Amino acid sequence: MKQATAPIADDEPLLREPSRSHLGALWPRLELVDDARNGAEALKLFELHRSDIVFLDIHMPGLNSIDTARQLARRAHLVFVTVYEQDAAQAFQQGALDYLVKRIDRARLADTVERLQRQLALPFHASHTLDAMLDQLTGRLGQRIQPPSQWLQWFKASVGNSVRLIPVDQVRFIRAEEKYTRVVWDEGEALIRKSIRELAEQLDLERFVRTHRSVIVNLGCVREVVRGINETVDVHVRGSDEVLPVSRSYLHHFRQM
Repeated sequence: MKQATAPIADDEPLLREPSRSHLGALWPRLELVDDARNGAEALKLFELHRSDIVFLDIHMPGLNSIDTARQLARRAHLVFVTVYEQDAAQAFQQGALDYLVKRIDRARLADTVERLQRQLALPFHASHTLDAMLDQLTGRLGQRIQPPSQWLQWFKASVGNSVRLIPVDQVRFIRAEEKYTRVVWDEGEALIRKSIRELAEQLDLERFVRTHRSVIVNLGCVREVVRGINETVDVHVRGSDEVLPVSRSYLHHFRQM
């Protein structure tokens, strides 16, 4: 087998480096060329190196990742990388593509490497199901972008022995608490029975961002962003002494603050 080449396209350097390290250990003969920060750079690197494989983050600024995939898929083997497993898992069971979930599991990556090595040993063949799978993925991602009228407007929460309607505009942050989700708003806090995952799909993504798998923050309520060692970040919101963590997967929301 000839030496294969591949760029890693991801706008987060902290996530590209672990991928490089794991791939280097699992597949020493794979030549990892320069990294790409967006889809346009991924295309340029492909044209420069005529790479056999491209690792593509689903959520990148600039050129849409799906459009990038359509331009590359007839010429290279693609592996999507995503924070949300539901974005990719159901779309990539046909064998033409694979997916990895951040933070990348080494055993899962080893399966991907073995799969790619088998494909590279055969004449390149673009599956006829590829366009359908990309269309399916586009549809799944599009479900996250709802019209404004469909965004959640009220939280229905238990406060003592009563049920209260809390305007979403007043919510500072929400945080998963075991079997419940805690909503903190201008007048206090309460527990609701919906999971934080459900709520993430119902909130306006221009105003509410996930900072951690257990936390969603109203950007309009952010008082301070504190950077720590090793590029860690904590968020403080107005009217609360609670420190909200930002995991590496969500650092990009706060890089310009």
